Amino acid sequence: MRAFALVAALALLSGSALAQLTPAETAAGWKVLFDGKDTSAWHAYKQDKFPAKGWTVEDGALHVGGGGGGDLMTNAEFGDFELSLDFKCSKGANSGIIYMANEKNDASWQSGPEFQILDDSGAGAKPEGRHAAGALYDMVAAPADKVMHAAGEWNNARIRMQGGVLQHFLNGKKVMECRTDVPEWKEKIAKSKFKDYAGFGVQPKGHIGLQEHGNDVWFRNIKVRDLSVAMPGQIALFDGKDMNQWTFFLNDNGKFEDVWSIAEGNIACKGNPVGYIRTKEKFQNFVLKLNWRFSPITKKPGNSGVLVHVQAPDKVWPKSIEAQLQSGSAGDFWNIEEMKMTTDTARLKGRNTKHLRANEQPIGLWNEYEIIVDHGNITLNVNGETLNSATGVEDIAGYIALQSEGAEIHFNNVRLAPIGK
Repeated sequence: MRAFALVAALALLSGSALAQLTPAETAAGWKVLFDGKDTSAWHAYKQDKFPAKGWTVEDGALHVGGGGGGDLMTNAEFGDFELSLDFKCSKGANSGIIYMANEKNDASWQSGPEFQILDDSGAGAKPEGRHAAGALYDMVAAPADKVMHAAGEWNNARIRMQGGVLQHFLNGKKVMECRTDVPEWKEKIAKSKFKDYAGFGVQPKGHIGLQEHGNDVWFRNIKVRDLSVAMPGQIALFDGKDMNQWTFFLNDNGKFEDVWSIAEGNIACKGNPVGYIRTKEKFQNFVLKLNWRFSPITKKPGNSGVLVHVQAPDKVWPKSIEAQLQSGSAGDFWNIEEMKMTTDTARLKGRNTKHLRANEQPIGLWNEYEIIVDHGNITLNVNGETLNSATGVEDIAGYIALQSEGAEIHFNNVRLAPIGK
């Protein structure tokens, strides 16, 4: 999320410790777990309140220094979730963010996977190790080209778990991705130090924990969103049952039923004739989420797109901004009929702005688009990763459209949350 990433970056640069949510973050379902003062969302491991020792609030951050307070746990449990926080290590310090954990064992790490926190340099660790910062501890290594700031400097960690896809981000860059819903996940556990702990890494939900490991570590700007629940004020544009909120336009006087249908709770598009379905209602500032996949039977790559700010008249193609869905190019922008917008000139060619990198699941599997249209800014997130952004966009109301563009494609769970001022 561009707005979220920008706020996080400014916080790191400015030294701001108080967590604040933008209107776009609020619309997307983010909530503050620690705002720099209030510790009521947390308790000590196997206790019912904030630890009496070991953990303190200092200058808007949670500080742990090995004082015997144990791991700090969220009161709430999370299944599919996204967590973001800033952390700072003393020289050589070791800690971690535990998630999907219960409180049945001697320590939280015995039930939940861990985002490793480590001052790699001070600890003499190789940055690409399975015990290095950003790694899925003892299971999946972090890359050597990650960005980890020095001891005493703030870093940003983000963890995302959705639909069996687990991701770690460090300072804005994805450093680990794996699936937890495949046999290989249990194989990873079996080859790790966690193999003898029953239930490790396979719970459907659990607590998030901040680890006490005997070293000085600080945490701040702690935010989370539950990806299994509706966004605040969410509007279901397609609920798997009917398409009453949509109309259509097709070339060659095509008929709706020749292209579009509802199959197994999904919108199914045959791809020809070319055209689109669009909402009957106009929207201006919003968080739009939807899932898409190309045919899981033929597994053929294809083309499609999501159009926002669609203006009349209906035609191929109307004035709008396209969030591209062509295989391998999801996250590209296409500017249709010179819609006002500014993108990265290094990736701009004509009306197309290329994405930063590919981040799609294999053909036939579901992907998620999160498109944030926020008062002149548009952000494209594909499967949890920000791949493109635009500023200076015309802040106008328009329709939302899903393209029929020559390939079989399916959509589901199309939902939108308006963004306030």
